[in-house]
Amino acid sequence: MFFTVIRIVFAINGIVGCTLIIPILTALACKEYEVIQSFALPMTVSIIVALIFILAGRKKKAHLNTRSAFAVVALAWTSASLFSAIPLYASGAIPHLADAVFESVSGFSTTGATILSDIESLPRSINLWRCETHWLGGMGIVALTVALLPILGVGGFQLIKAETTGPEKGKLTPKITNTAKILWMLYFGLTVIEAILLKIAGMDFIDALSHAFATLGTGGFSTRNASIASFNSAAIDWILTFFMFFAGINFSMYYYLFTGKLNDIKRDSELKAYASIILVSVIVITLLELSHFKDFFTSLRYSAFQVMTMITTTGFSTEDYTFWHPASQVLVFMMFFIGGSSGSTAGGIKVIRITIAAKQLHNEVKRMLHPHGIFSIRINQRAGRKDIVFNVTAFIFAYMALIIISTFFTTLFGIDVFTSFTASASMIGNYGPAFNKLAPSCNYGWLPDAVKWWYSFIMLTGRLEIYTMIIFFFPSFWKK
Repeated sequence: MFFTVIRIVFAINGIVGCTLIIPILTALACKEYEVIQSFALPMTVSIIVALIFILAGRKKKAHLNTRSAFAVVALAWTSASLFSAIPLYASGAIPHLADAVFESVSGFSTTGATILSDIESLPRSINLWRCETHWLGGMGIVALTVALLPILGVGGFQLIKAETTGPEKGKLTPKITNTAKILWMLYFGLTVIEAILLKIAGMDFIDALSHAFATLGTGGFSTRNASIASFNSAAIDWILTFFMFFAGINFSMYYYLFTGKLNDIKRDSELKAYASIILVSVIVITLLELSHFKDFFTSLRYSAFQVMTMITTTGFSTEDYTFWHPASQVLVFMMFFIGGSSGSTAGGIKVIRITIAAKQLHNEVKRMLHPHGIFSIRINQRAGRKDIVFNVTAFIFAYMALIIISTFFTTLFGIDVFTSFTASASMIGNYGPAFNKLAPSCNYGWLPDAVKWWYSFIMLTGRLEIYTMIIFFFPSFWKK
């Protein structure tokens, strides 16, 4: 079993290594010859090692148990994050190890928090790689490997369950390999469409591709110091707004759309709640910020963008919301605890969990009024299972407990409570920007190394929905 775990982990790193060809080609096109070796060497080594392990076990049919699946996913994401830091560190773009790892983890976890103060001084290939890590981490490196390497001979459902988001995991097709392929094809298609539209709207090809990677992965890294604000384009803002909305939807909805299963879309409770939260928030913030922007359509543009970038945990910036009306800031802060849909690339608690918790609250109020009544939660117009409420309650408790622990740890280094709390919520929810000293106009470079290492851990923990990383700290995991 140990060999199987290591074999899959190296195969995943080999897949990630193959994707370094994109920044290598970019470096060649931009004549950034000095950084090519920083990409080419780790790519070559990772592919060779992956091939050795894949071929070594090709005749063995292995089945992972639950413990092994968790181990594979946790090790794969940790090693891939460390691996992707190599080009950043070796090229000299980020010469400090803690910073390079933080930036890499922030990329793969789709957090988008950066330690960099002058992004535009970096080679364009490095900036593209930063954004590409969002794209790889968004849909999931394990799902990509399952789609591309069925030759591994391992059932992928346990792996994808440990990686994907949301309280319920299922298959779109009988074979999990086909499901992974469909999701990645949809993901790839949306990325291509967005890149083309951004190019038409005025970005050059590399910027368009970089921001398409960051948008569909709901990451938020940009190639500009001022993020999206530097383009000063209403067309670009609206394109990104709509594609952030698309990225925050459960990707199963697109499969249902293309296969004509429109009834499944219509009765999806999470999609309705997701759209409703966005609509109400945009309207309220637009009205609150009319005095700030002096024009309704300008207020709508910036409000819609900011709501989308926060609820989808993307973290792009066109405005510093810490200068907005206090009520608008409260709404933005609420997004820190909502997130996008399950099965999307967005982080946060997820809309479905908020929906289930709200429905359960309603049932508890009815139960107080009618003690002998029988009430059940209805999700997608069907009665939901009782155990899903327990699942959601436990997850929200773990989520909030981790924020509190992280806040306490951060304050040990003399950082104020509000900055520590909002940064911790941002790291666990994979948002990126926070408030106060880590507002959208700031960066994380000034933090102590110990805090950066801790934040790297909780960014991965948040991306893998907490359980996959913290399960190793429970003695019961190690008992047979």
